[in-house]
Amino acid sequence: MFIAVAQAAEHAAEHAEHVGFFSDPETWVAITWLIVVGFLSRPVYRGITAALDLRREKIRARIDEAERLRAEAQDMLATYQKKQREALNEAKEIVAHAKAEAERLAAQSARDLDELLKRREQQAVDRIAQAEAEALREVRNTAVDIAVAATRKLIAENLPADKAAALVDAAIKELPTRLH
Repeated sequence: MFIAVAQAAEHAAEHAEHVGFFSDPETWVAITWLIVVGFLSRPVYRGITAALDLRREKIRARIDEAERLRAEAQDMLATYQKKQREALNEAKEIVAHAKAEAERLAAQSARDLDELLKRREQQAVDRIAQAEAEALREVRNTAVDIAVAATRKLIAENLPADKAAALVDAAIKELPTRLH
């Protein structure tokens, strides 16, 4: 485009000697060409700037959207970090509570076991005492049975019949007083 203008100017310089500047048709072609280019450059310039402005706005919208998403992501990250800290604290509290509960249950179990052992020991002592009393009673009963049998034998062998009858009569008389 500029080449044609340059050629026209060159050609005009060669013919300038012969013809005036405005009488040369190439001058008018160059002026017309400049006018047409001037008129066409304004809408082309507007179209190019409008396209660039539109592209700039799209890029700005994308940047704004990216910043908004980044801010949301930061908020979400902070929220989840807070929840994670709270969950860790809650887990620590649960573990501490479980340890305390386990210690309490262990202490209670130890007390219960001690009480159970004491009861069992007391029951064993009571059974032993009861067995001793039963054995003593059996020994006494056996001793009484042996003494009665020996007395019978001695009485039967050494006591005359009339004295034996008197003793039986005396025992029968005392019987009502001994039963009450």
